[in-house]
Amino acid sequence: MSIIIKSDQQIQGIKKACQLTAKILDWIEPHVQPGVSTAHLDDLIRKFHLENGAIPAPLGYKGFPKSCCISLNEVICHGIPDLKTILKEGDILNIDVSPILGGFYGDASRMYKVGNISEKAQSLIDTTKRCLDLGIEQVREGNHFGNIGYAITVHAASQGYSIVHQFCGHGVGVKFHEPPQICHYVEAMNQGEIMKVGMIFTIEPMINIGVPHGLISEADGWTATTIDKQLSAQFEHTVLVTKEGYEILTK
Repeated sequence: MSIIIKSDQQIQGIKKACQLTAKILDWIEPHVQPGVSTAHLDDLIRKFHLENGAIPAPLGYKGFPKSCCISLNEVICHGIPDLKTILKEGDILNIDVSPILGGFYGDASRMYKVGNISEKAQSLIDTTKRCLDLGIEQVREGNHFGNIGYAITVHAASQGYSIVHQFCGHGVGVKFHEPPQICHYVEAMNQGEIMKVGMIFTIEPMINIGVPHGLISEADGWTATTIDKQLSAQFEHTVLVTKEGYEILTK
C-alpha cells in the first residue's frame, strides 16, 4: 500500500482529531498524582473522549482492552492500564492517546512526572523530547524519511542513550496505522522514501537509559518492557508535510 496523500478535506478532519488529542493530553495532566491507578486515568480519558464526540482507537484494536496506553518507568510502550498499577512519587510515565473524531484519527503521547523525579529520569525525558524535536525538524517536501531517524539516532547516541528499534512511527489519519513506517534508529543519511506535501504521520522516538531491546509480555501480548529494567521514555506528535515544511497537528 502506498503512502496516502491527504486531500484538503481529509486534512481538516484529521486536524480536528489531532486538536482533541492534544486537549486530552493537557486535560489529564493534573490527574497524574501519587496514589492514582493507571486504570483510573484510563477511565477518565475514555469518558473525556465520549464527552467530546470521539471514541478511543486503541479500545478493542487487535484485542487491546483499554482506551489508551500508559507506560510506566521501564515500560517502553503499549502498557495496559490496570487497578494494580498505582502511581508513586518519582515515577515517570507515558500516556498515548488516539481519538477517532468524525472518522479521522489523531495520535500523540507525552511524558508525565509523578511528584519529584530523579535527575537521571529528568535527563532521559529532556533528551527524548529533544529527539522528537530534531526528528520533526527533518520534515519537509523532498527529504528522505530516514533522515528523521538519523537525526534522532545521532542526538540520542551523543547523550549516551539507546534508541528502541522494535517500534516505529507510522502514517495516520484515515486509518489508525498507515504507510510509511517511520524508523527512529537509522545509521546513515538519505535512506527511505521521499516526503511529499499532504503526507501525515507520527514521529514517536522511544529512548532507553540502558540497552535498546524490549521484551513483550507473554501474559498480555502487548506490554513492552526494557530487558534490563532501566527507564524508557517516549514523546509523539502527528505531523503534516506542508509546502513551507511541516505543521505539528497535535501541538
